[in-house]
Amino acid sequence: MQGQIKIKNKKASFEYYLEDRFEAGLELRGTEIKSIRMGKVSLVESYCTFRGDELFVVNMHIAEYDYGTYNNHEPKRERKLLLNRRELNKLTTKIKERGYSIVPTFLFINDRGLAKIEIALARGKKLYDKRESIKTKDTNRDMERHGF
Repeated sequence: MQGQIKIKNKKASFEYYLEDRFEAGLELRGTEIKSIRMGKVSLVESYCTFRGDELFVVNMHIAEYDYGTYNNHEPKRERKLLLNRRELNKLTTKIKERGYSIVPTFLFINDRGLAKIEIALARGKKLYDKRESIKTKDTNRDMERHGF
């Protein structure tokens, strides 16, 4: 591939404590993979949820393909995630605990040309935790700027 596609969800690491990470495949339509290869994806407001015993990513925005015709895709449709049954069972048991959710953190195209998404089991941060993350990020930036 000429340009590597790597799209991060920067808001997820700010809003959540990310614990376990899983790599999953995506069930996509033809125009969706073409838009992903052009880099027109946003993971900012997306999350994962179970429908029955299958995991879906909701609210992930893949822009419509510019050269698509009448069979272009919906930008924010639910997309099925492809995981092993063992991984799905582990996620199901963790989700039933209070305060856990599943958040997409990273979308990329692997060396075989397939779109993969990294999802993380996440626990929400409180407001004071977010302030603490901003404070540590600012101090690290200042230390690097001044050469300490």
